[in-house]
Amino acid sequence: MDPLFDSRHVRRAFSRAAAGYDAAAALQAEVRTRLLESLAYLDDRQPSVVLDVGSGTGHAAAAMRKRWPKARVVALDLALPMLRQARRQAGWWKPFNRVCADARALPLAEGSVDVIFSNLCLQWVEDLPAVFAGFRRVLRPGGLMLCSSFGPETLAELREAFAQADASPHVSPFASIAQFGDALLSAGFRDPVVDRDLFNLTYPDLPALMRELRAIGATNAMASRRRSLTGRARFAAAAAAYEPLRDGQGRLPSSWEVI
Repeated sequence: MDPLFDSRHVRRAFSRAAAGYDAAAALQAEVRTRLLESLAYLDDRQPSVVLDVGSGTGHAAAAMRKRWPKARVVALDLALPMLRQARRQAGWWKPFNRVCADARALPLAEGSVDVIFSNLCLQWVEDLPAVFAGFRRVLRPGGLMLCSSFGPETLAELREAFAQADASPHVSPFASIAQFGDALLSAGFRDPVVDRDLFNLTYPDLPALMRELRAIGATNAMASRRRSLTGRARFAAAAAAYEPLRDGQGRLPSSWEVI
């Protein structure tokens, strides 16, 4: 079966976005904060090894290093420039390890990790049961995994606008909350708790939304994507299809479903 995503394109897109990522990734920061806050509702465990998968610029790894000062925290990301940016978060007083690797093939020993944290990374993985099986492999018995991903309502307006202008896919398919839960169970996780939030962001126009997507590395990474640039006529048709959705303040809405 042909792959759904072009992993090399994903790596390149996030590598290019690394330097300006934090300035553009407001939603990612909000979801990260909520995911980190959920640690407070858990028991008072003191993990020895914590793994941040898809760590990006390292803010979550730094927060967990502060929370568990005696733990070894490992920030893992596919894009090396992201890890170079993460070095700014890994101060000499509370450093954490940085590893460039793929979430689908974790270079860690079986049963070596107490906590896995992954914020808005798994939407770039097409085989969730397989990646969750890899997570379970490296977790110790009784280990904890907290993760977030985008759901199918994400960028629904953009998907529909481009569908009216072009037959080629422009927005990735995202796993539903049911598929997410099923993948956890099939990988052997116990007591999964799955929830969802829906965020609504607004933009002055379609180019502003597309600029933000490029700035956070969220470009079209589907293997079946059109390899040439989207022509002016197709882009104009998509923009025209988006226009009727403007809200009372004259701004274009954009839905982001987070699981």
